[in-house]
Amino acid sequence: MNTVTRAQLAEAVYASVGLSRNESAALLETVLERMSAALEAGEAVKISAFGTFLVRQKGQRVGRNPKTGIEVPILPRKVLSFRPSQVLKARINNEPVGSDE
Repeated sequence: MNTVTRAQLAEAVYASVGLSRNESAALLETVLERMSAALEAGEAVKISAFGTFLVRQKGQRVGRNPKTGIEVPILPRKVLSFRPSQVLKARINNEPVGSDE
């Protein structure tokens, strides 16, 4: 399985939009920075036909050390989750968009 990198995304913007390579990289950085800032502020980031990034708060809970069996408190924290859109799910599964089946 391959991974798409920042550089590859910037190159794709360059190839399809017609900006210079530097402008394409700057545009990508601006978009990613805005998304990061919104998530940091607790806002959801919804990209139509792609999905929604959400920050959720997880409460404190008790975990167990698997080696010793001793109970250990797991502190409350924020986690990032992604919910793909129906359009993205359909594309991944090679299904027609808006299928009623």
